[in-house]
Amino acid sequence: MSGWNVRWMASTGSTNDDLLAAGRAGAPDKTVLIADHQTAGKGRLDRRWETPAGENLLVSLLFRAVPAVPHALTHAAALATATACERTSGVAPDLKWPNDLLVGGRKLAGILSTAGPLGGEQPRPTFVVVGIGLNIGWAPEGAASLLGESGRRVSREEVMAVMLSELDELLSLSPEQLHDRYRRRLSTLNREVRVELPNSTFVEGRALDVESDGRLVVLDSCGATHRLDVGDIVHLR
Repeated sequence: MSGWNVRWMASTGSTNDDLLAAGRAGAPDKTVLIADHQTAGKGRLDRRWETPAGENLLVSLLFRAVPAVPHALTHAAALATATACERTSGVAPDLKWPNDLLVGGRKLAGILSTAGPLGGEQPRPTFVVVGIGLNIGWAPEGAASLLGESGRRVSREEVMAVMLSELDELLSLSPEQLHDRYRRRLSTLNREVRVELPNSTFVEGRALDVESDGRLVVLDSCGATHRLDVGDIVHLR
């Protein structure tokens, strides 16, 4: 875990919010904040997300080495989390676009990224914070946990050690190599999906591809192609 600065907290509102504030105050690259409990954790679209203290992994990571396509950091985090699940518990999750981890169609982990302020002459953020919520010892009804799937209790420390080591390896790849790994792991591709959009509309069709900027390419029944950068996915079949 060379170069990672890991800090644990008993409780906080949101590790993402804390790390965004720390980033604005100058926190260094590869700062990691882990909490036993969050009182104001949020998922995508500002949904509230809470879990019993000490049961699951609630972590945020700050990256100052922001690639030309910032989505690559989220994709790397998703892949690293999946690998950590496999190596510590034997559970091999699928990736669902944009960045959920599923086991048997049930949610195991969610990932949420937030960009810091833009740099002076740079068109990209000065840093990105990637938050991960992974169900290790507990899951809400309808979701999955590593303990429930494997029958084996693994520690958050074990999972983090593998995750950070894998992130180092993934972020050393070329953008094309990383994108290819993400595409190959994404269970959303080549299946019928319903994408529910923030404006209460939806698109149904076949998920054809995911582009290097993270947009999902969906071909609907009328033959129209949609390139979507946000939405909730339902795998239809």
